[in-house]
Amino acid sequence: MKRNRIPSRKRISTDATELGRLATSLFESGGKLENAFWEKQLTDLIDKLLIDGAEEDLNASLDRLFDSHAGAHDCLADLIESRTESCVLTHQGQDYDVMLFNVPLLAWSRFSIPAGVIPKNTIQTLKVHLGAHIFSAHAEMALADYLYSPDQLPRSFVDTWQLMRDLGAAALCGNALKLDVTAMPETNPFLSDTRYLIGAIAVPCGMPLFHWNESSHCTRESALKEWIKQGSPCLEPLLTGCAFQPLLADAYHAACRTADMASRPYSLRASVAFLQTTLGKPAESLRAIIGGFHDKRLEEYRISFGPRDDEAIYHGVIWPLLGAEDESTDITGEIETLLRESGVKEVLVHDQQFPFEFCDDCGAPLYPNVEGDAVHAEMPEQNNAPSQTLH
Repeated sequence: MKRNRIPSRKRISTDATELGRLATSLFESGGKLENAFWEKQLTDLIDKLLIDGAEEDLNASLDRLFDSHAGAHDCLADLIESRTESCVLTHQGQDYDVMLFNVPLLAWSRFSIPAGVIPKNTIQTLKVHLGAHIFSAHAEMALADYLYSPDQLPRSFVDTWQLMRDLGAAALCGNALKLDVTAMPETNPFLSDTRYLIGAIAVPCGMPLFHWNESSHCTRESALKEWIKQGSPCLEPLLTGCAFQPLLADAYHAACRTADMASRPYSLRASVAFLQTTLGKPAESLRAIIGGFHDKRLEEYRISFGPRDDEAIYHGVIWPLLGAEDESTDITGEIETLLRESGVKEVLVHDQQFPFEFCDDCGAPLYPNVEGDAVHAEMPEQNNAPSQTLH
């Protein structure tokens, strides 16, 4: 998952410097043969650093390129992600392509959204449906026995690489991978959040990975439709008390980015549904206020909700900028369209730049009000509502 990095000007290691040189050469390459030449050298060095656990070298090179060469940075980031989520393993004399995959689940609830150990029989049922509707007939599969929250995903490239190899080996041996859940960090409570099923598939080298790779009658859209239809009943016991939306399984980092994108409109719609349920009033009674919050640049939009006939702010949603989005992207138009589709009739968009600030006392984000001030979101006292912050 790509993240914005704070540039670093510290002296970096020889390996980190070499990563930068090779990534720059790959970006400047003029043809496929030269691409292959540079890519082979670059992936060999990345593999060496992952085996050595040299996380600092990988990050240092990315930080330096982020500051000096955006194109080379993206080349290097793409290859590091590729090497952390896939490899070739040999089993009983045959080589297998191994890929770490992720199945995001968008969820919202007035109560706590569960995360935790998945029962063995549920793991088996989920594997059956993923095998039938998502992955190819050649795929051997292993699922981690844990429903992850965003706070519990692997925090580093090396950790992701190790999980990929552990799950890949489990898939080839037909074993279950039991995680040490005692080391899992606590899950921060949000009204709307994402949960993840993580696993790995292993296929003989060169064979199809997904169902749509091997059948002209299957597309990503039809596979997702069947996964939602067949997989949702298996997921309901894991997400008790939640409304949820399964997304399509995909390579680990691509699935994370898809979930980040999909969670933004999902959170908006969840907010409107939550407020209607909690307040007992229709969406037409709400006012939404949109403001852009800036640090050195525009970082995110914050959307506050309150009653149309009062200046109170009941609830807030954060819409972070992702990828290449910036001030020139018509994000406010997209947000306003989603709000109106959800039934909110009054939408106010502030043109001013709000400072990227949080409450000094509790650390909660502040949200725009009608007058253009950044304030706390607080539900009416008679409602025992959960956190007023969404991802």
